[in-house]
Amino acid sequence: MKILVTGDQGYIGSVMVPWLRSRGHQVAGMDNGLYRGCDFGDDIVPESEFPLDIRDVEVEHLHGFDAVVHLAALSNDPLGSLHPGCTYDINHHASVRLAECAKAAGVERFVYSSSCSVYGAADLSKPLDETADFAPVTPYAESKVQVEADVSRLADDSFSPTFLRNATVYGASPRLRGDLVVNNLTGWALATGLVQMKSDGTPWRPLVHVEDVCEAFTSVLEAHRELIHNEAFNVGHDGENYKIADVAQLVTQAIPGSRIDYADGAGPDPRCYRVSFAKLQSKLPQCQMRWNVARGIGQLVTAFKRVGLAQQDLEGPRYQRVQTILRLMQAGNLDSDMRWAVSIA
Repeated sequence: MKILVTGDQGYIGSVMVPWLRSRGHQVAGMDNGLYRGCDFGDDIVPESEFPLDIRDVEVEHLHGFDAVVHLAALSNDPLGSLHPGCTYDINHHASVRLAECAKAAGVERFVYSSSCSVYGAADLSKPLDETADFAPVTPYAESKVQVEADVSRLADDSFSPTFLRNATVYGASPRLRGDLVVNNLTGWALATGLVQMKSDGTPWRPLVHVEDVCEAFTSVLEAHRELIHNEAFNVGHDGENYKIADVAQLVTQAIPGSRIDYADGAGPDPRCYRVSFAKLQSKLPQCQMRWNVARGIGQLVTAFKRVGLAQQDLEGPRYQRVQTILRLMQAGNLDSDMRWAVSIA
């Protein structure tokens, strides 16, 4: 297939593109380059074929593609809350417009990167399947709910969207994010000896390795249309729902001498949910989820040691999305709408 990946220079996208190419697909990327220079260690992420803000996509950009994998977004809850208006403009309105342009261009498949955060503050009596009520608690999660609803209405015989609700992602990537819970706890423990807990550890969260996310997207792209047409799938696997305190314990087991440290005033996190992944395994049994959190922590420890990760790296903007954006704004490189004010080419 000829596939366009938006956000190809991000945390998931920089793993997704080579993953799809390894399966024989022809892949092009579209990214506005916000995180240029935020490479992990000596990893270098190639420039996108389409260096473009998704708000500026036109139908002609999408001619000739068989599928769009839409990853591009303001990518986490703190960043979404920094500028809620921009979050809705980019994550919601621009995403729906991208789908409309794809449909007009004759693109047959549209695979949207949604999130299990749509379940938000949830009933914990049982794991949630794809029919569960939404309860988003942040602008980021709300934007995901809105896109699913609006893009679903575009589905017809010629345009087939699929919505992949990723669990919270972790694992090594050429564009590492240090603000994701497993990556963050592991990095701090290795650099400082402290597993720094910002909550009381009680919230539940489903977790999934970035390579397993890539496997799920690939499986959907390669699946028979009737299996995935206008369907939503939770992405992860059963057994990988954790209390954050349990993740912290796994980190201390992987890093001898480290200990758990709770931040002053650490309390419960309203984002708390357990998720069922039975639908993905039932409909797409070829989608093999190969990672668990303990193994992922081991991968991260090896990667962090390779680059000599230090505390200043964790505190600086290189691996922190919010800090990267704030630095660009303070320097005058981004305007208030998070558009490039000056060229950095």
